[in-house]
Amino acid sequence: LTRVSHGALPPALRRLAYPHPYVVRGDCSRLLLSSPAPVSAPCRPFLKEAAAMAEENPEWLGGSESYDAVVLGTGLKECILSGLLSVAGYKVLHIDRNNYYGGASASLQLTQLWERFRPGTPVPKELGPNRDYNIDLVPKFMMANGKLVKVLLHTDVVKYLEFKAVDGSFVLNKGKIHKVPASDMEALKSPLMGLFEKRRARSFFLYVQDYVPEDPKTHQGHDLNRMPMMDLYKAYGLNDDTIEFIGHSLALHRDDAYLSQPALPTVMKIKLYNESLFRYDGLNSPYLYPRYGLGELPQAFARLSAVYGGVYMLHKPDIEVMYDEAGAAVGVRSEGQSARCKFVVGDPSYFPEKTVPHYRVVRCIAFLSHPIPDTGNAHSVQIILPQKQIGRRSDMYVFCSSYAHNVCANGKWLAFVSTTVETVNPEAELTPGLALLGPIDDKFIEVTEVYEPTSDGSADRCFISKGYDPTTHFETTVDDCLDMYRRITGKELDLTTKEGTVEA
Repeated sequence: LTRVSHGALPPALRRLAYPHPYVVRGDCSRLLLSSPAPVSAPCRPFLKEAAAMAEENPEWLGGSESYDAVVLGTGLKECILSGLLSVAGYKVLHIDRNNYYGGASASLQLTQLWERFRPGTPVPKELGPNRDYNIDLVPKFMMANGKLVKVLLHTDVVKYLEFKAVDGSFVLNKGKIHKVPASDMEALKSPLMGLFEKRRARSFFLYVQDYVPEDPKTHQGHDLNRMPMMDLYKAYGLNDDTIEFIGHSLALHRDDAYLSQPALPTVMKIKLYNESLFRYDGLNSPYLYPRYGLGELPQAFARLSAVYGGVYMLHKPDIEVMYDEAGAAVGVRSEGQSARCKFVVGDPSYFPEKTVPHYRVVRCIAFLSHPIPDTGNAHSVQIILPQKQIGRRSDMYVFCSSYAHNVCANGKWLAFVSTTVETVNPEAELTPGLALLGPIDDKFIEVTEVYEPTSDGSADRCFISKGYDPTTHFETTVDDCLDMYRRITGKELDLTTKEGTVEA
């Protein structure tokens, strides 16, 4: 609502508050305090200004007649775009039908989770205090040198967050879990390859490590814009097991369709994995994860938008997009109030007539009282189950975090298993992943449709994000955000202009 009010809160209270403690909720003429913090002196002028604005303009959403952009939904993608657009000078109104931030990518406490899946039933006391839980609905790790980290550094949103390195990345091979090597010593000891295969793989990795797209001297005669990835593998004599390991555990492909496609994108994915692994000292995997769960990320970008003048409204039901005679979006309406804008951004749930289901994802949230077996008592891990290892057409993913990341009670672990639905029995499809978890205290299973927009927004001025895929990393998520930003602004977001580090 007001651009710098969150700065009056000490860091300890920022985690308890919304991105800015004063948010228009429900009726625009009434302001409710969203934070347990008292109204500090620096905040009072902004609160009075906001209240006066709402009283003077009760018919306008957010107290203003028009905006450059209205953003619908506070999922991670929408909050990233809201923040980026605000920084770029756009006047932004951000609305959500829910009374909490995060949308489909929210982090819920125990009571919220039970209300979602088992309404009216009590939460088992043995799970511990409700306040200790931040349970991700769409769990994902961040590549340490990936695009999301670069966006965090570019926007300085990193200052609102705390991170912890992920303990390890694992892969299922021949029925056993193996750690993806994170050092030369681990690679030498790894049973994933034989001695001679390791030598061939080493030559391949050296080629990838040295490859620079703009420097033909590093290409060794290979045109990766034309050469299929399988041909590049064959050039180094790699066997099928090694190809599966590289393609699914390092390049993080979900299936084998990439093998017949140009090699350049896969080579760059492998380079990203390697660069992330060595981005910070002492990493045992290329992944980072925020303390207090992924729900911190949307809130952090919402803070960014607020600093640059973004207006936020939660708990606004029955939001309707308004169109002109040509079918282009010109504003939004809710509960008798309206706001005009040049374009609308939102998640698929706000545009049922402009999106189509692309595929389905099944996810399991499991509560454990122990680390996942055979992972070295790790507090946080990723396990990839390649498609051929479990007789599927697409990979399965296991994500695990614990009380060490402040997402559950002391002595508890949260494990998530996800994959693309391929049969009429989605829950049964998760069996290979659930079998790796050991004894399960309790679990929830949810099947969600992944929707995609039917147009790019250039004609109707509705820029709609895609749903969240089953992967346990953020690269595809940020790709969608950056593509939307380019279509909205006509410019590529330059992520090379600011250097920095993430404390992990």
